[in-house]
Amino acid sequence: MTIRPRRSALYMPASNSRAIEKARSLPCDVVILDLEDSVAPEAKAEARANAVAAVRDGGFGGREVVIRVNAFGTPWAEDDLKAAAASGADAILAPKVGDAHMVGRYHAAMANAPAGMGFWAMVESSRAIFRLDAIAEAMAARPGAFVLGTNDLAKEMGARLTVERTPFLGMMALAVAAAKGHGLAILDGVYNAFDDEEGLARQCVEARAYGFDGKTLIHPRQIEIANRGFGPDAEEIAWAEAAVAGFAAPENAGKGAIRVGGEMVERLHLDQAHRILAMAGAPISVDRPS
Repeated sequence: MTIRPRRSALYMPASNSRAIEKARSLPCDVVILDLEDSVAPEAKAEARANAVAAVRDGGFGGREVVIRVNAFGTPWAEDDLKAAAASGADAILAPKVGDAHMVGRYHAAMANAPAGMGFWAMVESSRAIFRLDAIAEAMAARPGAFVLGTNDLAKEMGARLTVERTPFLGMMALAVAAAKGHGLAILDGVYNAFDDEEGLARQCVEARAYGFDGKTLIHPRQIEIANRGFGPDAEEIAWAEAAVAGFAAPENAGKGAIRVGGEMVERLHLDQAHRILAMAGAPISVDRPS
C-alpha cells in the first residue's frame, strides 16, 4: 500500500485557472479543486470543466488531487459527480455528509468510478457529529477521509470559532476516534485568518496532538506552517529510520520486539515508523503481509 502525507490540503477555486496552475508548483500535499463554497453559482459549470481539464492535464507531481463537488439537493450535484467520477482525480470530497445513508447515495453515484478513487466526507453539521461512527463505517468501500468543516459547524451551532476552538475540542476528538477506528484519514478545518501565522501554528500543534493527519488551508502562505506543524522533527525521523532498519535486519527476522536506542520497540510500531517517514518526505510504498 502507499502511505501519503496529507499535512497540507489547499482549497483552490476551480473557477480560477491561474490558481490551479499555481497549485502545480506549491509545496502542499493535497490540492482540493473546489466546485462548492468558493465558486459563484454562475461560474459552477466553468469550474467543473476546469477541474476535469486540470486533472486530465496533470502536472501535479506527487500531490493528491481531490475535487470537492456540490452537495445533493443543489442544481449542480448530479453533473459534478458524473464529471468528477470520470475525471481520474484521486478522490471526491462531498459536503454536508450527515449520515450513513448520504454516504450510500454518494457511493452509488460513484459506481462507475475506478475502485481506487477515494471518497472524502465533510464533517460540518451537528447531525454528523452524533453519527460519526456510522458514517465512517459506511465509507469502507473506498479509500476515505474525514474533513472537518469548522466554519459550518460554528455557524450552525452559533458557537465562536476562536484560535483555541474550545467549543469544538470534544467533537474533534470524536471525529479522530471514528476516522482512525475505521482506517480513514482525517484533516482539520481551515483557519480563516491567513495572515495570522502564530494562530495557525497553534491550531496545527493542537490538531496533531489530537491525531489529525493534516490541515485544510485557504491560502498558499499557510502551507509551510502546516507542513512544519504536522511533519515529524529530527528526533522522530531518526527513531523511525532506526526502527525500520532494525526490523529489516536479517538477525531480527521474526522478532516481535527489538531494541532501538534505549527502548524496546514492538513490530506493531512499524506502521507508525512508516507514517513518520512518509510525512517527512515523498510518498513511499510499503509491502504488507496478506
